[in-house]
Amino acid sequence: MAFHPNQMDVIDRRQVEALILGPMLKAFQSEIGVEKTNEIARTVITNLAREQGEQFAKDIGSNQLEDYASNKDAWRRNGALEIEVIKSNNREYSFNVTRCKYAELYTELGYPDLGEIFSCTRDFEFCSGFNPEIKLRRTQTIMGGASYCDFRYSHEKSQ
Repeated sequence: MAFHPNQMDVIDRRQVEALILGPMLKAFQSEIGVEKTNEIARTVITNLAREQGEQFAKDIGSNQLEDYASNKDAWRRNGALEIEVIKSNNREYSFNVTRCKYAELYTELGYPDLGEIFSCTRDFEFCSGFNPEIKLRRTQTIMGGASYCDFRYSHEKSQ
């Protein structure tokens, strides 16, 4: 049986990615500048996230919000995210992340400034790839210095 990265817990994948991408991005930042490097990295990572969202919908056989919510265990395994669910139904999925081991991981690896690119920036495009009618609103993140992340998903069915 062939190995597939989707078989890994997401936090483990992010650690492997950061161990490779962190030094590479730092080198590019030195050569071509922080802003340009981060812009390129953000574009590549969000494009990958959109594709991964599309694949996630195919893998679980649905692109409905309640199925999205009930299949997010890979992101939370081993306490990677501690969350408080506020609302969960077929139209809304709202929760707060009260502890984010992803933010802790990037800080431990020496890349707290890249964590937003490596992880947080993916959330919107992953969701869009999963189902363009599901919208994510988030106003703050632990990675950005807030005490919690506020995830607010809504299914805005087209007319």
